[in-house]
Amino acid sequence: MSPRTVEIPGATDLKRTVGGRKEMARVPSPSEAWWATRTPDGPATLRLVRVAPDRMETQAWGPGEEWIQEQAGRLIGGEDDTGGFEAHHEVMAKVITQRGVHRFGRTDRIFDALIPAVLGQKVQTQMARRSWQGILRRFGEPAPGPTDLRVHPPPDRIAELGYAAFHRVGVERRRATVILRVARLADRLERAAEGDDRAVASARVDRLLRSIPGIGVWTSSFVRTMALGDADAVLVGDFHLPHTVSWALAGEPRGSDERMLELLEPYAGHRARAQRMLKQGGIRAPRYGPKLAFHPIDHL
Repeated sequence: MSPRTVEIPGATDLKRTVGGRKEMARVPSPSEAWWATRTPDGPATLRLVRVAPDRMETQAWGPGEEWIQEQAGRLIGGEDDTGGFEAHHEVMAKVITQRGVHRFGRTDRIFDALIPAVLGQKVQTQMARRSWQGILRRFGEPAPGPTDLRVHPPPDRIAELGYAAFHRVGVERRRATVILRVARLADRLERAAEGDDRAVASARVDRLLRSIPGIGVWTSSFVRTMALGDADAVLVGDFHLPHTVSWALAGEPRGSDERMLELLEPYAGHRARAQRMLKQGGIRAPRYGPKLAFHPIDHL
């Protein structure tokens, strides 16, 4: 397919909007990004190249190239409304000055975000990423086009896997069972995300996700920020974020979910944006203990 041009918000940062998709994205430079996904029409790869401050050129490969080209503007945050977001704390004002206001991209691919979200339940980020890489390597397929990215296997393929297959990539039975459940509901989840109204789609996806055993607030929020760009899908139940927010906004080295929500209330409508910006600003609460040991179960 011939290249297209898409208009972009002036302050778009590809590393922050596209690069956050980890194993299914690459950002080799500030002006170039790659994203691969399994679209409704099949696998596809998208390349974005900034050709002007407010324009990018896109090129796509694969059966889903038409779909992924149409998605490019949403992916880089073109539909994210940052209006109304302002600093209510000195620390936030400093982050905005240094890094600008974070803009959420939207992929509209629930399953892409859901597997990493389930893998991230109650384990270190390093372990979750290692397992996701293992799933892509063992069961996924090369993404179309001139790239080394991979796309995840179809949900029906994942649904056929047994627990032993997940054990080999460091996933215990509890998380494996949840992944099998959501794989069987993948089509329904993707349909729930349809529609241009971000808030309506996010609420619909949230209700459906939290009706699935093993999916709670944290997982639902993670998925809705990644797939739907919901800037208010505040992450509750995270190990580090309550401490980060409490330290940044109140100078308190330790915080609870309740205290975090209280401090984020001035940012209603943008609470997930505020969380993300504090984290990207390099703010870290003091640590009082050793780092948790890394024990992948596939070595047992």
